[in-house]
Amino acid sequence: MVKIYKTKGTCSTQIDLEVEDGVIRSVGFTGGCNGNLQGISRLVEGMKAEDAIAKLKGIRCGYKSTSCPDQLSKALEEILAEEKN
Repeated sequence: MVKIYKTKGTCSTQIDLEVEDGVIRSVGFTGGCNGNLQGISRLVEGMKAEDAIAKLKGIRCGYKSTSCPDQLSKALEEILAEEKN
C-alpha cells in the first residue's frame, strides 16, 4: 500500500510511504531535517511496521508534542488499520 501522509506539528510537511505485507518498503519525507530524516528512512526500510511504531511512537522534538519519527508512527498505524479493512 502506498500512502501520502500530511504531517501535523513538525517541520516536515509530508511522508510518502510504501508498506507491503506489514513491512516498510520505502519512506520519504518532504521538508524537515534532511540528513536525520534520510537516516530514519533507511533504518526503518525492511522493518516490520509494528516494530517501527513501537520504537518511534511518542518521540518528541524539543518543546513540541510530536516529532517526525512520531508522525511516521502515526502514518504507519493508519496504513495497518487500512490494511485490516
